[in-house]
Amino acid sequence: MPIYLDYSATTPPRPEAIAIVQQILQDQWGNPSSLHSWGSRAALALETARLQVAQLLNVANPDCIIFTSGGTESNNLAIFGVTQQYAQPQHLIISSVEHSAVSEPARWLESRGWQVTRLAVDHQGRIDPQALAQAMQDNTVLVSIIYGQSEVGTLQPISELGRIAQERGVLFHTDAVQCAGRVSLDLAELPVDLLSLSSHKLYGIQGSGALYRRQGVSLHPLLGGGGQEQGYRSGTQALPAIAAFGIAAELAQQELSQEAERLTQLREQLFTGLADCPLLQPTGSRRHRLPHHVSFVVVDPGDPGRSLPITGKTLVRALDRRGIAISAGAACQSGKLNPSPILLALGYSPDQALGGIRLTLGRDTTPTDIEATIQALQAALAEVKICKSV
Repeated sequence: MPIYLDYSATTPPRPEAIAIVQQILQDQWGNPSSLHSWGSRAALALETARLQVAQLLNVANPDCIIFTSGGTESNNLAIFGVTQQYAQPQHLIISSVEHSAVSEPARWLESRGWQVTRLAVDHQGRIDPQALAQAMQDNTVLVSIIYGQSEVGTLQPISELGRIAQERGVLFHTDAVQCAGRVSLDLAELPVDLLSLSSHKLYGIQGSGALYRRQGVSLHPLLGGGGQEQGYRSGTQALPAIAAFGIAAELAQQELSQEAERLTQLREQLFTGLADCPLLQPTGSRRHRLPHHVSFVVVDPGDPGRSLPITGKTLVRALDRRGIAISAGAACQSGKLNPSPILLALGYSPDQALGGIRLTLGRDTTPTDIEATIQALQAALAEVKICKSV
């Protein structure tokens, strides 16, 4: 039976999300901005979803939730929404392990004269909070640090980092796309001004996301138009996708504690089962890690600092032939045969940075799936004439 272990790329829509999409398309398909009863029914569905997403984040005011098309747009709205308010280039701080939806906007700003500081990480992918404190300047206007790294699974010390920015009066944004539904996101406690989410990472459907905006934070909209989403995101809302996001967020909040514990157990089962294969070196932090995330880089057992002539994509294809879906790093980058910039930032060589793989677990993953994956991965390594112990 096929085994899907690429939940960080996308998750299968849960039945409740599919059901509400059908309901919206049949009964609440009006334009939420219309004043008649069709519009009112649609507006009720829209605001219900806004409340559900707000509750996932423990946000008292649902109006702090701006619906977008997904995590990429949310990240772009956070970065450009802040920076486009300045007539002259200022200073932006990000990490060296950001998703491209943050690193590319930062690169664009840099080409327009902005000063961009990219905080280094240690070999496990963690930022030293003191490095952020030292990087602050008088003209720093925004810090954007990813919460859970999608390729190596490392969680950043967001509370400490956000507090440092808060003490300096600097806005703080975090890309929490990989964390929602897996890690508690309590914005009544976290010192975060802006936070990005994506529906299809937590069993909603593709095409919807959200940006949390703390009250009082000003943003310049990316789109001009009808002024939907309080003027921050013009365009008629994709109501079926947003409603699916809402129900997925509500159920994720209800299941969070139990599911995070279950995923952590499966994660450790997979790490333990592959611990005796010297070709696979775990990447990222084992202690500060997304509960559903396992990642490795292929190394030479005789010299762990040296890579072998095999790429992560080779293993992806080998497992796919066995009916198991994994990925070679972030899905947004996996179509390119280039060294992973994330693994390079962690200190791996360019050759090693071609050999990364990621296995991410989800609601349908079982202990039996993990055992089958361990056997299949060992067999795949033997197939490419590397793993001599199999």
